[in-house]
Amino acid sequence: MSMTDLLNAEDIKKAVGAFTAVDSFDHKKFFQMVGLKKKSPDDIKKVFHILDKDKSGFIEEDELGFILKGFSPDARDLSVKETKTLMAAGDKDGDGKIGVDEFSSLVAES
Repeated sequence: MSMTDLLNAEDIKKAVGAFTAVDSFDHKKFFQMVGLKKKSPDDIKKVFHILDKDKSGFIEEDELGFILKGFSPDARDLSVKETKTLMAAGDKDGDGKIGVDEFSSLVAES
């Protein structure tokens, strides 16, 4: 399954394009622009599993830096600052990684 099976390719392109400048990434705006906010809880979980590259059941900080690439292969990596900000927003239990429920909550906050 790919991101375009779940989300509109044009929405992905626009959302990724809106955050090309370093330190411009805003997860709330991004999740809204990409259409994730309107998706069912089941679809949000499917997106999580696509972003969980090592299939550990969590998105760790190193995977989080490549989150935009999960939506579009030619997207940029997040900066260290953006990655840490996103981790702080998503990691509710403080274990240094984002689980599927935490990811769903992060999207719901958007």
